[in-house]
Amino acid sequence: MNSEQSEGPVKVLRAEHQVILRVVRVLGKLMDRFEQAGEFAEAPLAKCVEFLRLFADACHHGKEEDLLFPVLESRGIPRDGGPIGVMLYEHQIGRGLTKDMAGALTAARTGDATARTRFLQAARHYIDLLTNHIFKEDNVLFDMGDRMMNPDDQRTLTNQFCAVNCGAFEGRRREELQQIADELEAECGHG
Repeated sequence: MNSEQSEGPVKVLRAEHQVILRVVRVLGKLMDRFEQAGEFAEAPLAKCVEFLRLFADACHHGKEEDLLFPVLESRGIPRDGGPIGVMLYEHQIGRGLTKDMAGALTAARTGDATARTRFLQAARHYIDLLTNHIFKEDNVLFDMGDRMMNPDDQRTLTNQFCAVNCGAFEGRRREELQQIADELEAECGHG
């Protein structure tokens, strides 16, 4: 049994939140440098976008949407007008902002004069959204879910999460994606 199988599903998701927040902080630092010194670091910004698209969305949000949320709904946490619906809506906004950042990066490479500002606006919105989103999941929804799930739910979800984590996201394994967070912190500083 690996370490993830000995942890409940909510604990696994909370640990992934910490990795995501590390990249969100790096993205914020890169945007501070752009605003203060005009430095638009395309390579690290592209790494941030790749991480957010593949790790935060495909891997992490995928587990929430496809596996956790249906179990929580079956245990009585409402989707429509409830916390699950809010989280799903915020996932959609996050996907749109990630797409906007990717598009702005491409446009910046082709010399579009407004692309960097569009990237900045999407990044700042994404940083605020995800910081608040993770806080709500960690401190409200996940606590509710932990109380409502039975041991079988917990075991099944943990095993399903492990199966997802063994997959690849556009050819990148979860461990490779987590390594991006380490690389970004090393390149761009902590904090």
